[in-house]
Amino acid sequence: MERKWWTLVLVSIATFMLLLDVTVVNVALPDIQRELNASLSSLQWVVDAYSLMLAAFLLTAGSLGDRLGRRRVFTIGFGIFTFASFLCGIAEDPTLLNLARGLQGIGGAGMFATSLALIGQEFHGKDRATAFGVWGATVGGAVAVGPLVGGVLTENLGWEWIFFVNVPIGIAAMFLTERKIVNVAAQDPEPIDVPGLVTFSSGLFLLIFGLIRGNPEGWGSPLILACLLGAAALLAIFIAIERRSDHPMLDLSLFRRPAFNGVSAVAFCLSGGMFALFLYLTIYMQGVLDFSPLEAGLRFLPLTVLGFVVAPISGALSHRVPIRVLLGVGLTIVGVGLLLMHGVSVDSTWTTLLAGFLLAGIGIGTTNPGIGQAAIAVVPVEKSGMGSGINTTFRQVGIATGVAGLGAVFQGRVDSKLSELVPNAPDGLGEAVASGGSRAVAELPLPPAVHEKAVHAADVAFVSGFNDIVLIAAVISFLGAAAGFLLVRSEDFVQPTDGPSEPAG
Repeated sequence: MERKWWTLVLVSIATFMLLLDVTVVNVALPDIQRELNASLSSLQWVVDAYSLMLAAFLLTAGSLGDRLGRRRVFTIGFGIFTFASFLCGIAEDPTLLNLARGLQGIGGAGMFATSLALIGQEFHGKDRATAFGVWGATVGGAVAVGPLVGGVLTENLGWEWIFFVNVPIGIAAMFLTERKIVNVAAQDPEPIDVPGLVTFSSGLFLLIFGLIRGNPEGWGSPLILACLLGAAALLAIFIAIERRSDHPMLDLSLFRRPAFNGVSAVAFCLSGGMFALFLYLTIYMQGVLDFSPLEAGLRFLPLTVLGFVVAPISGALSHRVPIRVLLGVGLTIVGVGLLLMHGVSVDSTWTTLLAGFLLAGIGIGTTNPGIGQAAIAVVPVEKSGMGSGINTTFRQVGIATGVAGLGAVFQGRVDSKLSELVPNAPDGLGEAVASGGSRAVAELPLPPAVHEKAVHAADVAFVSGFNDIVLIAAVISFLGAAAGFLLVRSEDFVQPTDGPSEPAG
């Protein structure tokens, strides 16, 4: 087999592993909560530690790829990701699991940042379109089958195996990468922006930590105030550093283009609204409706498979329909889908969510291809890597802040409702409800007189908090739709998208 096809196979395997790891983890979270006795904060960190470190290191990993060679950084990232997967599988408490998830994110940054560049260096002309089509199908396939794979592994082998399965695949892929892919570095690589990396990652960490720990510690506590103020200060310093740097990791001049701001907002809002909600949808499915991991995974398929099916149709439509229309309409459909998920009650079945799942899947499939095309089209050719990297960073920051922010509202609403329904609630009841639903409360050693009342109150409190955050996610989606439709204009594109032009105004 030719070298370029080996490159495509190995990059596709890496991409599949990275995205599968995101989706399978969601289905396994309730089992992780029970076996490791994890709080809601710990479950949020299982998702956010990965997204946070991936977002923080993505742009730097791209610069390292230019300096050291893309294959080398790809292999190093693969190695870190594989080793971290093993550490996740052997973790026996939430802290160790979340530290290993953060390490996975660093490895994932090396893989993500170099994967498209590796394909680009090997494929040209008609073959390049074929290669990116295969890569796009891999992305959609991983998202589509992730909940099902997660359910099968968790139910039959245990949640640890969603991580262990990466190890043999990763070792084999690293060996083949070193044998089959050539190491190409940039002719004139940019230096690493160390001050930018430190201030950006530190500021982002303090922001997420403050949002996740706000309810347990108290929003007015010195720790939370210090975190949130420190985050604001560090992110302001980061912007000042990038403005003065000759070689910034984030080129602020790109934000002078309305279309760049628009596509960044769309990426952030899709992740911060719909994708961040997956954690809470999973807890609802397994903790309130009492589905097994496999049963929950099967019920996510209408959403994920529709996203997979609609994406190539949307990609083909971009030749005839302006991208801003696809972005605006797609996120509007997601928002309407979320509104249809709003209003669940303690007596609802999973089919209450089905109409919303179907519309959200169509909306995700409509929006995603346009995000990728616009992210590249709004930057000059020589900055395509940075444009793509910044867009992926916005996606990951959206997930991290969405999970944390929605969780803060959710936990607050659960605690408030429980205080109404169970005035003398035992310590830890609110945390148990938020992290595991009424199923977790049913397993608590409560007095018989309190037990039945607490389980019912848990259901009421959970759906009350769930309805609140679904509504917030819908609003976020509508805001993203407005930004996409109003800001993404074809006159800002500096690379062709093969879509139609449109009049200015």
